[in-house]
Amino acid sequence: MMRFWPFVAFVVLAVFLYIGLGLNPREVPSPLINKPAPAFTLPQLHDPAKRFSSQDMKGQVWMLNVWASWCVSCREEHPVLMALARKNIVPIYGLDYKDKNADGEAWLRNGGDPYTLVSTDADGRVGIDYGVYGVPETYVIDKQGIIRYKQIGAITHENLQNKILPLIAELQAK
Repeated sequence: MMRFWPFVAFVVLAVFLYIGLGLNPREVPSPLINKPAPAFTLPQLHDPAKRFSSQDMKGQVWMLNVWASWCVSCREEHPVLMALARKNIVPIYGLDYKDKNADGEAWLRNGGDPYTLVSTDADGRVGIDYGVYGVPETYVIDKQGIIRYKQIGAITHENLQNKILPLIAELQAK
């Protein structure tokens, strides 16, 4: 009987490996889903003397998009955000992550600015509080300040239409 244990252990390991390889890495569950969004107060990108606080958003559904001028995937996502901003469905707030203000401003000047407001997280501390793995990442936050969705990686037209917009409509109706 003991001679079968290595075979059984191999089969169990193979099953776990098979399941793990079939998962979508962009759908890593966040421990922050259905929990209050971490509070922050940060300088605004376009006017660092002014501050933006997540508490300012209580009472409305909003998106927080974490991006940076040096981020290649952010460039792929940008047209999707621009199209969403033109529809005026939900306010999109930007968090310029570990970036220089001049670089972030130039990037938005050249590519267009889909954001209602952009704050800067130069040292990445707010990103750490939000569990940012890398940029871009986007959060949908409800009227009570609860994170209801986290998108790891670039938003595509498909996941915007199939996941994000239906969720936003549901949250706005509440």
